[in-house]
Amino acid sequence: MKETVRSWIFDLFAFVIGSAMVAAGLVLFTIPNDIAPGGVSGLATALAFLAPVSVGVWTLLLNVPLIVLSWWKLGFRPLAKTIVTTLLLSGLIELFSRILPPYSNNVLLASVLGGVLCGIGMGVIFVRGATTGGTDLISLLLNRAFPNLSVGSLLLIVDATVVVFAVLVFRNIEVALYSIVTIFVTTRTIDAIMQGVDHAKVIYIVTERSDDILSLLAEELGRGVTVLQGRGGYTRRDKHVLMLVVRRSSFAQTLKAIKQIDRQAFIFVTDATEVHGEGFKPME
Repeated sequence: MKETVRSWIFDLFAFVIGSAMVAAGLVLFTIPNDIAPGGVSGLATALAFLAPVSVGVWTLLLNVPLIVLSWWKLGFRPLAKTIVTTLLLSGLIELFSRILPPYSNNVLLASVLGGVLCGIGMGVIFVRGATTGGTDLISLLLNRAFPNLSVGSLLLIVDATVVVFAVLVFRNIEVALYSIVTIFVTTRTIDAIMQGVDHAKVIYIVTERSDDILSLLAEELGRGVTVLQGRGGYTRRDKHVLMLVVRRSSFAQTLKAIKQIDRQAFIFVTDATEVHGEGFKPME
């Protein structure tokens, strides 16, 4: 029970921080420069140009029917966190639009910085298992109707449609160009945040001094190691292959320790973008 309460506290903190960064990115950089960064926020930016309704209110109005429809199709449990982030984002956009000064000196710089802020905020929210609503929900619903298309492909189609709509509203092709920059920066930043949380290195060590290295890694450094049986294709001699997964922060230290034991060891390293299990992401 205490663990559940603690998890929800962390979730709420992450949702507030993430939503605040997304709202700041929109209010400071994208909205003042008529940039439509895809999604509901981009559609809301274009609609706010047509009707005297703020972007925050449009964001909420567009998300409500999507959430209701998703609730009906997917159930309430998967949407509980998304409902919280949607309400937070809409409220913070309204708040920030009243207290933060817009930046409109350089549209390219605004599109990049807006993408960075939105990407960091959305990444923080995604890490805690929620979304900001909008096109994420549209993509999930469309995936039910078009199961042969991936959610990512559908998301790209929806975002492209929003950008085209914004171009027609603002009657400026540069809107599309800057919007593409913002969308690209946002997605790359989200990937960096998501991979930064779970990213690790997988180290394979082919050595004839497996016992010494195993003792060092397991006992002194506290690393979990798996021992695989191997045989040299040229020498025909039996060898052990040690496999371990380490976080990037401890990769250099681990590699240095291995080389101190056996400088003749054959080592190769691969990236692991997500790791589940003891010491990493818990199994849920």
